[in-house]
Amino acid sequence: MNADWEPVIGIETHVELATASKMFCGCPVTFGAPPNTAVCPTCLGLPGALPVPNRRAIESIIAIGLALECQVAPRSVFHRKNYFYADLPKNYQISQYDLPVCVGGGLEFILDGEQVAVGIERAHMEEDTGKTIHRGGGGRLHSSSGSLLDFNRSGVPLVEIVSRPDLRSAEQARAYAQELRAVVAALGVSDAKLEEGSIRFDANVSVRPVGSSPLGVKVEIKNMNSFRSLERAVASEIRRQIDLLEGGGTVVQETRHWDEEAGVTHGMRVKEGSSDYRYFTEPDLVPMVVDEDWRLAIAATLPELPAARRSRYLGLGVEHQVVGSLLSAEQGLVDLFEAGLAAGADPRLAANWVSGEVVAWLRRQDHPPALGNLTGQHLAELSDMVNEGLVSASAAKDVLAGVLAGEGGPAEVAGRRDLLQISDRGALQTAIDEVLAVNQDAVARLASGDQKPFGFLVGQVMKSTGGKADPKLVTEMLRSRLGSAS
Repeated sequence: MNADWEPVIGIETHVELATASKMFCGCPVTFGAPPNTAVCPTCLGLPGALPVPNRRAIESIIAIGLALECQVAPRSVFHRKNYFYADLPKNYQISQYDLPVCVGGGLEFILDGEQVAVGIERAHMEEDTGKTIHRGGGGRLHSSSGSLLDFNRSGVPLVEIVSRPDLRSAEQARAYAQELRAVVAALGVSDAKLEEGSIRFDANVSVRPVGSSPLGVKVEIKNMNSFRSLERAVASEIRRQIDLLEGGGTVVQETRHWDEEAGVTHGMRVKEGSSDYRYFTEPDLVPMVVDEDWRLAIAATLPELPAARRSRYLGLGVEHQVVGSLLSAEQGLVDLFEAGLAAGADPRLAANWVSGEVVAWLRRQDHPPALGNLTGQHLAELSDMVNEGLVSASAAKDVLAGVLAGEGGPAEVAGRRDLLQISDRGALQTAIDEVLAVNQDAVARLASGDQKPFGFLVGQVMKSTGGKADPKLVTEMLRSRLGSAS
């Protein structure tokens, strides 16, 4: 990155809430249902249909605000945000403007061993739009043969979380997004799946000369459906703006589309300002009032948040990188790890398995199944088997794969797959005696002070037992047998 320029980045995050029904009507919130089957006059914007707020959605945004240390406004108001697009059936979106539910707050995360603090400007409540599907041309409007509209998503409860422009690199943008997603997932207010669009990130990017205070002209980037895409898109846009300014050009305030395949952004439209939306108070909805009792009741339900969980995991001896992988994983994997801890699993072993082998196994499946075959009790049993020398660390991964595939519990899988280690001292002593008898030269070299043959002898014992001997026990018994020679 050019040292003469400082990137300034803010993130707008849209979170689809996991409520049973939509924000202002009783239609179900679904994913993958046939197009236009979860709709009604209200979410289709038909004349005479009136909105009724979803109480569960309001409680969810309050929970998000409290988790981000925001001030929950005692009184907030819905507004109409007016713009005209095919996926917006009313030609306005019910949103919020100057009186949102949550204001202020912040989020901290750790990147490269350093703590980074990012301010939260606001979190407000709104409804989602429908979905436009462009036919042909790679799904892009300019090259498509036609467009289809699916209004199943129209009216789904949506929380928009707006950060302050406190991020200074693409890496920080990614880390912030991962931490925020972990918070949302921990609260249980959304499944927060990027691949399904239930959490979406837009980045506002500008650059300015190092040491300068005024903000540069910002560009909004859309269509980033993974953390990797977010990081790449922000880095690409920073380079584009710097090259443009150093070439004597001018940055235009606009919205740009991230092209994952090409690795560049493309202009979509000139960025609107708030005045272009002609906000005015929604006449069909009364102001929302959040009294102190309601706020405290919601606060009492908040779970352990990622920052506290991170400290606890690190205190258990789990490596920092593994903790980061766990906290950015699906909530079901975190729950599995927690169940393992509750059952007495070795924290480091269980964390490594869940963030490594389990995640890899799920990715290999065409249709990832639920983790019903693997339980926290299984993690505890398997870690006990490793620590007791019944299976090796490498064999434990094979045992884990068998459990995930539904072959039974760890002991059953280890036995069926012939993965149990030989830990019987009598059997190992016999194997050691046989190896020493046919390798007298190595024994003699050890007696003369040459330590190199020791590893060879351990290997020969492992070979003679088909790799099933407990290597730690073999090493211990060989040293004891050879005495000072080893």
